[in-house]
Amino acid sequence: MDSEDQKELLGESLQGTPTVVPGQPTHTRKLYLESYGCQMNFSDSEIVASILSEAGFATTRDEDDADLILLNTCAIRENAEQRVRARLRQFKQAKGARPHLVVGVLGCMAERLKESLLEQEKLVDLVVGPDAYRDIPNLVDQVHGGQKAVNVLLSREETYAEISPVRLDANGVTAFISIMRGCDNMCSFCVVPFTRGRERSRDPESIVREAHELFDAGYREVTLLGQNVDSYKWNIDNKGVVKNESEPVVRFAELINRVAHVNPDLRVRFSTSHPKDMTDDVLEVMAKHENVCKYIHLPVQSGNSDVLKRMNRGYTREWYLERMAAIRRIMPDCATSTDIISGFCGETEDEHKDTLSLMDMMHYDMAYMFSYSERPRTLAQRKYENDVPPEVKSRRLQEIMAVQKVHAANRTKSYVGRTYRVLVEGTSKKKEDQFFGRTTYNTVVVFPKENAKPGTYVNVHVQDCTPVTLIGKMTKNEPSA
Repeated sequence: MDSEDQKELLGESLQGTPTVVPGQPTHTRKLYLESYGCQMNFSDSEIVASILSEAGFATTRDEDDADLILLNTCAIRENAEQRVRARLRQFKQAKGARPHLVVGVLGCMAERLKESLLEQEKLVDLVVGPDAYRDIPNLVDQVHGGQKAVNVLLSREETYAEISPVRLDANGVTAFISIMRGCDNMCSFCVVPFTRGRERSRDPESIVREAHELFDAGYREVTLLGQNVDSYKWNIDNKGVVKNESEPVVRFAELINRVAHVNPDLRVRFSTSHPKDMTDDVLEVMAKHENVCKYIHLPVQSGNSDVLKRMNRGYTREWYLERMAAIRRIMPDCATSTDIISGFCGETEDEHKDTLSLMDMMHYDMAYMFSYSERPRTLAQRKYENDVPPEVKSRRLQEIMAVQKVHAANRTKSYVGRTYRVLVEGTSKKKEDQFFGRTTYNTVVVFPKENAKPGTYVNVHVQDCTPVTLIGKMTKNEPSA
């Protein structure tokens, strides 16, 4: 789960006039994509851009230049839905002057709100679920034929494995690789199993091939994405039965190992892990490979076992502490981050204090922190009363955020005085004469540009910091961490 405030406009104008290649589509129409929510949505937008490129659409950053506007939506929190509705109302006004414009909603809001968005509010022309992106060109044609177009069918097989995503992030250095889709965990607060369907893993050969293609194209970091990457499995079913005896079984640890071997200069990250499924073999592979970043996002959600049981998380406070202890035993220098929900159904003051005490034990580098927001169709909505008053949720969230602010600042300070191998990602947003990059611990570093170039590695000695950013200078000395 990413911050509900995370929003990024996706889309990149093609430079000049597209070259016409025999047998290839000519890009005569423009697509504007806007993506909300988690990294999986951003990755999906790149798949959509690829599918529509084949249908003759070029991507654009200018919504006023678009023939097709698609919003890739998030249903994790109510605020995200309200933001999407506000944007759709703006686009509805634009359609008055541009009757040819087609507006659609993709992703997690699609199935649940299709009738409201299409028929009641009449905000969109098409609605497409996460497993129906291949059908978008046909649906656009239906709209031009005077119909409202919908496909929200979920699939048990679709992984888009053979599609090469159009990389919409212009930095050309870091990229996402989706390794699986859907989720089987059924956490009581979460809508993902209903909006993205059952869990299925992608062919490991296609994942490794995509990593090779990215490296050859100049990318130097990939993030392996899944709702629960630790449950990745290929050629084996949920009961542990091998599907094809002539093919190897590949679990997440082996997948990391294969991607790490693509090239030692290709950094590997992953997100998101689940405490109930994280195994020591994953940690051991991480420790073995220098190019597998020493950073794990391990959502705890609550520090109290009773709350975790109501959340249907599948682990206890003690189990979580043991998994964190394993991380620190196998990789003593590993950085960690988490997700925390305040005010879940029935949460008492003592249960809230258990979360604070767990945070004091863990000292996370970073955390996504939320007040509980009841979502339709979830187990929590059906089974539990949303009985923690909003003002109590807010106060508890503020206490959680205050604790995390201190821990994050202390963790950042602990990195000062050492030298790190940093992947140069681009120009700092605040200073044109500085580059920014990240350490293996996922901490942002800014430093004078000098003769460095994006997409290369440099050694940076960290001399100072803000609460969340390291400040340093390039050095010829070898990394000390």
